[in-house]
Amino acid sequence: MNDYYNTCFYDIQEHPEENHVLSILTDNNPIAAILDIIISGACFMTFFRKCGLKWWQAWIPCIKSYCVGLCAHREKEGRILFLLEAFIYIMLILTLCPLPDTVLAVLALITMVLVIIEIIQVIRVYSGLCEVFKRKKTWILSWLLFSSLTALIWGLSSKFTPSAAATDKDKEADISGIEADKEAEGLTVNIEKRTAHQAFSTNTLLKDIHMIIPKGHMVLLLGGSGAGKTTYLNAVTGYEKADAIITLDSINIYKEYDQIKYELGFVPQQELMRGNDTVIKTLTDAANIRLPASMSHEEKKQRVMDVLESFGLSMLQNTAVEKLSGGQKKRLSISIEYISDPSLFILDEPDSGLDGVVARSLFEKLREIADHGKIVIVITHTPDRVIDLFDDVIVLAKDSSRTGRLAYYGPVDTARRYFARGNMEAILRTINQKEEGGEGRADEYVSSYSRVARLVDEGKTFDDAVDEVLASKNKEAADE
Repeated sequence: MNDYYNTCFYDIQEHPEENHVLSILTDNNPIAAILDIIISGACFMTFFRKCGLKWWQAWIPCIKSYCVGLCAHREKEGRILFLLEAFIYIMLILTLCPLPDTVLAVLALITMVLVIIEIIQVIRVYSGLCEVFKRKKTWILSWLLFSSLTALIWGLSSKFTPSAAATDKDKEADISGIEADKEAEGLTVNIEKRTAHQAFSTNTLLKDIHMIIPKGHMVLLLGGSGAGKTTYLNAVTGYEKADAIITLDSINIYKEYDQIKYELGFVPQQELMRGNDTVIKTLTDAANIRLPASMSHEEKKQRVMDVLESFGLSMLQNTAVEKLSGGQKKRLSISIEYISDPSLFILDEPDSGLDGVVARSLFEKLREIADHGKIVIVITHTPDRVIDLFDDVIVLAKDSSRTGRLAYYGPVDTARRYFARGNMEAILRTINQKEEGGEGRADEYVSSYSRVARLVDEGKTFDDAVDEVLASKNKEAADE
């Protein structure tokens, strides 16, 4: 926190009788503020160099706070501090303008709130510094009261050494180095990476995901919170493009989307239907939107009736959507996307809020769709009650760099053997991070699956590749 705007803030609190904040600000010597920046920069200069950062970053307000966050391996808090300090400076500059007293009072209040939030983030950053330098948390008080002096001591003394540089990245799990056949029948996924840009950084959300999903397969998409399930689905459908080549029956979804769009069906978790509309009106509207313009009115009408019959909604066609039960609404939501008879059918938690019997009935219908030669990919938080209906499972996991990686793709039964776990929820606990209540073994299984993928690419069967990798792991464990 910068001493200059702190002084301004506390003066505002101590002199509420002042009608114009300008007098308070001008009472603070700007030369002293400049000296504070220079002295603070000099103190932090050696500290930044010890942490692996550029020395000149210590001299730039706001940037300095972000860099302290990097030194503490608290990059997120560092970004927040950068933005907070920038806003506080803006607020203080605004108070120099001839504004009404009411506006000035509001600005002072906003500044106070921002400073309080900043203090919380600063404590988190200083706590991180203690962890990186392996020091007791009592040093947090020293950092709060004498940050420049503390930075100077930590920077100059050989007793204070960071366990990792600010620029160090966690070692990532093994890369497979393979590519799925883009000409294969069915869905081919080759995602090199999917990134998202944020202030000061680029985050990799997904990386090194390669697979072929044959027609007629119903696939479970499994992964913990933040593992990239939704990002994966958005990349596959082209809703959020990745650095990837996605093909459906050798047609590139990204490059030839207009040709392939009617073959893609996506059912979101939210039900996007008007409650006052009837079932048949809802499905007819969907048909008019999703079916090709070349289809005649009679053909579209017949398709609507066929889908109503297929999903057991014929007797309810004149019923308002708001009068339907939860299971019936889910069936109607699926019908809306199925109206175009897509080859790839993706569903995000279609059983959310449904009891076991209704959910089972719904998944049996999805199994029937897959058996008609469609590819069905499903996210569900209760997979074990319907796992017997799935052919394969995709397991996404966050590696040590918090990137979504492929920890497994293959038959459900082989997954149980590969992870040495009896059910899907146990598999999820195995790969989840320890802070999420898991075992934190994501990197291990991502690397193992990369070895499996390379062996399959070399010509081995999937089961033989899994057996070889498991045997190698067991031998390594025995040697240790």
